[in-house]
Amino acid sequence: MEYTDLQGKTAIITGAGKKTGIGYAIACKLASCGANIVIADIGRPQEEAGQVSTATTDEMKEIEKEIAGRFKVTALAVILDVTDTASVARMVAETGRSFDDIHILVNNAGASFGVPSAVENYDETAWLKTIDVNLHGVFRVSKAVLPVMKKTGGCIINMASRAGKVPPLFNGAYGAAKAGVIMLTKTMAKELAGVGIRVNAICPGQIMTDIEKWRFELEAAVFGTTAKEREQEMCKTIPLGRIGDPAEVASLAAFLASNASSYMTGQAINVSGGQLMEL
Repeated sequence: MEYTDLQGKTAIITGAGKKTGIGYAIACKLASCGANIVIADIGRPQEEAGQVSTATTDEMKEIEKEIAGRFKVTALAVILDVTDTASVARMVAETGRSFDDIHILVNNAGASFGVPSAVENYDETAWLKTIDVNLHGVFRVSKAVLPVMKKTGGCIINMASRAGKVPPLFNGAYGAAKAGVIMLTKTMAKELAGVGIRVNAICPGQIMTDIEKWRFELEAAVFGTTAKEREQEMCKTIPLGRIGDPAEVASLAAFLASNASSYMTGQAINVSGGQLMEL
C-alpha cells in the first residue's frame, strides 16, 4: 500500500546504509510513497572484528543514487555515528541544508557487541557500547531532530525488538537496551503528543538480515550443525513458520509514518510471525 500523504515529506532513517538491512527496506518503502529520504549511517567498516559489518560510504552513495533514480525523490546520504553527539548535530545540520523540514525520523541504527556472553562474563566495554548505540543513540538523534520537527509536527519510529520484551540469552545488553527503547518511546509519546508528534516503536522478531544470518552461523558453530538447520529450528518456534523479510517491517513503518495511524502513539508493535503474542 502507498500512503499518498507522505509525498514531499522528509524522512531520516538511521542505519539505512546496507541493502540487506531493515533501514534500507524502510527507506525504499517511504520513498515509494513519495517521501524524500536521508540515509544516515556510520559510513565506515566495523572496528570490532567478528561482528556484522557496517555500511561504508560507497554503499551509502550507491543507495542514495538508487533511491533518487528509482523513486524520483530527493535522497541524501549523510554520515552519522549515533554514539557521537557532534556527529548527530552535523547530520541534522546537513539535512537542514537540503530540506526545510523533518517530518519523519526512524531510529533504526543498532548493533550488538561482545556476544554471546552471560551477564557475569560480559565485557564491560562491549556492554556499554551496545547500550550506547541502541538506547542512547535513539535519545541523541531524537533530541537533535525535535527542534526542527516541532515546527511542522511529525512522527518518530523507534526500532526496538522482541528482545526488549523476551529476555535474549547471552545477549543481555541488547535486550536491556531495547527494553529501554520501548520505555523511551512511551515517555516521548506522552511528552510530545501536545506538539503534534507521534512516537511509536516496532519490535521485530526474527527478520532475515545480516545480523540474523550471523546469529545462525554463530549458533551452528556452538551446536555443531549448519546455519540452515539452526534457521529451521527457529522456524519451529514461529507460528507462521518462517523468518520475516525486512520489507514486512518496512510496511509497518510506512503505516506508522502516515495519517493512517493518526490515532496511534506510544505503542510497541510486534512483527514476529506470532512468535510473541501479548494481551
